Amino acid sequence: MKLLRFGPAGFERPGLLDDDGFIRDLGSVVSDIQASTLSRAGLDMLRSVVPSSLPRADDSVRLGPPVADVRHFIAVGLNYTDHAIETDTPIPDQPVIFSKAPSCIVGPHDDVQMPPACTTLDWEAEVAVVIGEHAFELAEEEALSAVAGYMICHDVSDRDSQIHRGGQWIKGKSSPSFGPLGPWLVTADEILDPQTLNLWLTVNGVVRQSGSTAKMIFPFTHLISYISKFMALEPGDVITTGTPHGVGLGMKPPVFLKPGDVVELGADGLGRQRQNVVLRQPRTVGV
Repeated sequence: MKLLRFGPAGFERPGLLDDDGFIRDLGSVVSDIQASTLSRAGLDMLRSVVPSSLPRADDSVRLGPPVADVRHFIAVGLNYTDHAIETDTPIPDQPVIFSKAPSCIVGPHDDVQMPPACTTLDWEAEVAVVIGEHAFELAEEEALSAVAGYMICHDVSDRDSQIHRGGQWIKGKSSPSFGPLGPWLVTADEILDPQTLNLWLTVNGVVRQSGSTAKMIFPFTHLISYISKFMALEPGDVITTGTPHGVGLGMKPPVFLKPGDVVELGADGLGRQRQNVVLRQPRTVGV
């Protein structure tokens, strides 16, 4: 299944994409695509629904992030050898784990809002995994049993805040709109081997990234098992698994996003995203 959420930001409805590419409204079946929906039992129930029996949504409707109420947005850094090399960073011997604030999550086609003082806005195409079952101290051979599905993540990054402002990378990874997800969550049964997915990204039509999850340093099984040794993963948690080479920081000289740029990205079987980069307006006192 391809599960999604559609409608105005903050008022999304649950839906699914049928075999003909039409959006079907799941609002009469579940209240949202959230923790209870993503369990094995919840997904089995949704598979019993006949898509043609559901109301069809307008084709032009806005798509929101596919999962509601994400509590943990966990990210993996430097998980492709070629990306570590292009950023002059040692290849890690253990996964580099950091967080993105869930408040940065937006829909797959929403604008990327560039902070007014930012001059180092960068792109990162990634494949994210969504947890569907409680997972703590999992062995690698158990790891994929906890997965509800996969989706595209654009790990938008302010490199100056990430690298030069001290402390953790979360500073450069969490501004509002820095986490476009979707367009849909593809359930795990439709992805026969997540380690064979090609992913790509273009800026203004120019290919910047082209890679494959086959080249990940730490595969999905290892990442989920490893992270579950340090925290209990819960349904609805999102883990985005790193980006291949081709980021702006790695170019000689570096090239960064600016207002007016258009970023498109996609992955095999997971759909595609498109965002316009806009300058975020400074906040007014009291707003």
